[in-house]
Amino acid sequence: MLKDHNLTTQRSFHQLAQKKPFLPSAVWHNAVRGMFIQTQDTPNPNSLKFIPGKEVLESRTMEFSTPAAAFCSPLARQLFKIEGVKSIFFGPDFITITKESEDLDWNLLKPDIYATIMDFFASGLPVVTDEAPRTDTAASEEDDEVVLMIKELLDTRIRPTVQEDGGDVIYKGFEDGIVQLKLQGSCTSCPSSIITLKNGIQNMLQFYIPEVEGVEQVVDDDDDLEKEANST
Repeated sequence: MLKDHNLTTQRSFHQLAQKKPFLPSAVWHNAVRGMFIQTQDTPNPNSLKFIPGKEVLESRTMEFSTPAAAFCSPLARQLFKIEGVKSIFFGPDFITITKESEDLDWNLLKPDIYATIMDFFASGLPVVTDEAPRTDTAASEEDDEVVLMIKELLDTRIRPTVQEDGGDVIYKGFEDGIVQLKLQGSCTSCPSSIITLKNGIQNMLQFYIPEVEGVEQVVDDDDDLEKEANST
């Protein structure tokens, strides 16, 4: 369905914008529990990607922007108890933590985050409960051909590369040639999120799908309230 293109899912959209790749910066090892946790920088200085070496959410992602949103995740609830944690994002095999401000030192937050992640996986509890909402971009019977192509491109080419940077992009709609997307994880408040949207996602969608005229970022009501609070 999609034409060949010289951009692959192995290259980050931040690399497409001539950014340097972000490599694992540290490894935390607990010899007793036999668990390694890698940390990897993201394009957002306030977000850090933790890689526990274990499956987190298999093939899906979830974002928790507030402690109240973590009602369905025992792990997220424990992480929110750490002072300085602003939001949490679960990927298939990683956890992205966003801190409240640049003034907070990651070296002060990391020990508590490491300990919480290790204790949780040692407990055997589920990462999320059965009441967790679905936020994937799965095709539905109501989707027309263009929407199906957009979702296929997002799932096969775009989302994997954004997840490499500790975030995700969720399809929200397609109207009058504009694809509506929600950025999650490290991408939510990243200074280069506009670059990601315009130089990465929009260019790729337009290359494959002529009907796409542009992309725009949408935010949920919780995000709007947070922006208002930060501006007052």
